[in-house]
Amino acid sequence: MAIWLSEADVRAVVSMADLIDVMEAAITAFSAGRVKQPVRTVLETPGGFYGTMPAYMESPAAMGAKLVTVYHDNARKGLPSHLATIILLDPATGALLATMDGRFITEARTAAVSAVATRYLALPDAHKLAIIGSGVQARSHLEALSLVRKLSDIRCWSPTVAHARKFVGDSRGVPLRHVESAQAAVEGADIIVLVTASPTPVISDAWVKPGACVISVGACRPNQREMDPALVARARVIVDSRAAALQESGDIVMGIQEGRFGKDHIAAELGEVAANPSLGRTANDEIIVFKSLGMAVEDVAAADLAYRRASEMKRGAAIA
Repeated sequence: MAIWLSEADVRAVVSMADLIDVMEAAITAFSAGRVKQPVRTVLETPGGFYGTMPAYMESPAAMGAKLVTVYHDNARKGLPSHLATIILLDPATGALLATMDGRFITEARTAAVSAVATRYLALPDAHKLAIIGSGVQARSHLEALSLVRKLSDIRCWSPTVAHARKFVGDSRGVPLRHVESAQAAVEGADIIVLVTASPTPVISDAWVKPGACVISVGACRPNQREMDPALVARARVIVDSRAAALQESGDIVMGIQEGRFGKDHIAAELGEVAANPSLGRTANDEIIVFKSLGMAVEDVAAADLAYRRASEMKRGAAIA
């Protein structure tokens, strides 16, 4: 019998530590050709975006789809800007196994993939983290990256000062502080995480030190960019999916359109780096940019983990 898993159910059965390992396996399988998924279909709506993201992976066998919406004005209505539902199907029969809330999975799997990127692309002794943004992704990235690097200096900047201060206040026991500008956060940072809703660059190339790892999570439409184009042009660029980056990432698409670089500026997919780390960082002073767009296989792998754990723990409501 199929089950429904609420956000509370998913939170109860999925840990960030487990999710990081599951995401590494999923993206490695994707880059090795063991996953079937199209680039997501996105419809523009009067209030935002609606995306559909199906995927099938061979091992562990799993199949499903995420339906996701992004409505940035939802905060005024007391709702998250990103909402999602995931449908998990039996890969052998196509029968429904579970329907689950996908908001938390989207939040957590994104940060877990960034942790995989940090594991392979940041310098081993990286300990200074800059977070640009103060929403749910800022919080989940703080948790995830703390599991793969020993962070001793974490700086946060957000255009909404009250949100940034609340983020800091809620993160007790963590060396996190609010700074007065994006520049103050970024300068000297070993790892820079961009988790913004900005359609225009939020950091300057001149602020980023040699050897830094920049993780860009926002700007997921071809007419948006959150990085200085000069930074993208001089960095070694790693993506989650070449096909998606060349279609969805404004930081990549507009850079190519402007003649700053070609398609071959994408050095590798993160899954390729996980399988062969030599494809990642090539020098200690090299700046690495990881452009994360999010993939359906990440959602399906996370949903499969949640379903298996929930079944073992007898959580979830039966769907008649």
